Amino acid sequence: MELRHLLYFKTVAEELHFTKAATKLFISQPPLSRQIKELEQELEVQLFTRNNKQVTLTDAGKYFKSEVDAIFAKLEESKSIVRQIHLSASGELKIGYISSVYQSDLAEILKAMRQEFPYIKTGLFEMPTITQIAALEQGKLDVGILRAPILSEKLIVKTLFFDPFIVVIPLSEQKFNSNKELADFLKKSPFIFFNKEFAPHYNNKLLEICKRMQFSPDITHEANNVHSILQLVEAGLGVSILPLSLKRQYEHLKVSFVELKDIPVNTEVVVAYKHTNRNPALKWFIDNYSNTRE
Repeated sequence: MELRHLLYFKTVAEELHFTKAATKLFISQPPLSRQIKELEQELEVQLFTRNNKQVTLTDAGKYFKSEVDAIFAKLEESKSIVRQIHLSASGELKIGYISSVYQSDLAEILKAMRQEFPYIKTGLFEMPTITQIAALEQGKLDVGILRAPILSEKLIVKTLFFDPFIVVIPLSEQKFNSNKELADFLKKSPFIFFNKEFAPHYNNKLLEICKRMQFSPDITHEANNVHSILQLVEAGLGVSILPLSLKRQYEHLKVSFVELKDIPVNTEVVVAYKHTNRNPALKWFIDNYSNTRE
């Protein structure tokens, strides 16, 4: 039994007319009838009942048609997967991200990408900017969501948005009518922040903001991700200064967010990737994730 036998049978079963089926298959009727007869002989069953007026499927023929239809459907699916593999649209897209990005936006994009690239897998890796840069350069990540500056000649960098800063303190009804009042409060409070070696650029931003407010922060506790920092603030162990975009993600925590007025210091959130990476899923991800921030 060859695939052409199944195709001939499927076509006759759909047309229930040998002449029409032969025309559709671009062959003459006698060879088609002979191929069907050979198939019936091999299976040792009658697939069709024939008379001068009509062709119908036997019970065995009806069952065999459902099986053949499933075979051809599976074949078409396999062809589609093979094409996507050839186009690098399957496999795995490895995405790095920093803890201080709004993860709901990322989740929505991954849902949409699943519709566009149903056979691709995504690997998500939370890691700091410095680690991401090395992983991107070495090909261990396809794309990174991180914070500038990205000092690498091997990577293409695209701006997502500029993120100002906000003060985070344990839940309080206290109001601050000026930056001076806020500075007087902060200079007496222990600070919780990223380790300098872990996020040196971030650390410098904190020091710059505090310098503009005319005090030096007492960094008492250090952590390597934003979740830990916020949990420590919630527990009353200190205060912090973090990107404003985090407010939307952590509004459920028992902390208070205090606006920094007239402090023009921000951080640039970017995507980065190697220019040699031709994966179409990568381009789709970058284009669509960028659109969520516009």
